[in-house]
Amino acid sequence: SIKSAFDLSSRSNSLTERKAKQSNTAQDKTRQDKAPLNTREDSITMVFYFKSRCGEYTLYMGKDKYENEDLIKYGHPEDVWFHVDDLSSAHVYLRQKPGQKLDDISEQLLLDCATLVKANSIAGCKLKSVYIVYTRWKNLKKTSDMVAGQVSYHRPQNVRRMQVEKDNSIVNTLNKTKEELYPDLWQQQQDRQKEIIAEKKEARRQEEKRRKQMEKEARKLKEERSYDRVMLEEKMTNTAKVEGTVDSTAAEAYEDDFF
Repeated sequence: SIKSAFDLSSRSNSLTERKAKQSNTAQDKTRQDKAPLNTREDSITMVFYFKSRCGEYTLYMGKDKYENEDLIKYGHPEDVWFHVDDLSSAHVYLRQKPGQKLDDISEQLLLDCATLVKANSIAGCKLKSVYIVYTRWKNLKKTSDMVAGQVSYHRPQNVRRMQVEKDNSIVNTLNKTKEELYPDLWQQQQDRQKEIIAEKKEARRQEEKRRKQMEKEARKLKEERSYDRVMLEEKMTNTAKVEGTVDSTAAEAYEDDFF
């Protein structure tokens, strides 16, 4: 009938539309999967840099929550993040040296970071003391439903907590080293990643070199031991021949004396 033919045509058109929509969705997902996680867009931002009181380390922070977003995105593996616990504050970062751990942070350096982050908290700076949380940058977790500046943690058990009291003398000392710069955070992150890859390649090369050297020395030692064994066996054989000759001569002399 005409109605049946119309229904069949409608179902066919609907199926074609669904297939086309699924194909477009798959293509969009493929493009999203291939897209880089971090792009260079808006990676140049204002950052405040400070020198630790010992002069060996750099501390840095953003001006507000929008700069904090860039710092969250473009950190380095050596960075340690500091924040006032349960209060709004600046995100202060300590850039450790490659290979260092959280336990390598001295008490003075911890106090620098904690005091600086307390001083840059609207509510925290008015209090006599606050608690500070700190963890590795790579432990920070950012999801799409979070507001600007908000973070959580991949491993909450790796977050440390300390109490710090107000100390204007430390803040004044740090502020004397303050610099306002506009770095390309994306490029800095890319450069550091390239350095890490190069360092790992060099470490593997050195390890392979050590392995080959150890194998070479082991072969040499084995050859020397084999040579020593051959020489020892030859010496024992010669000694046995000499002893045999001496014994034979002595026996003949005894027989001559007897007769």
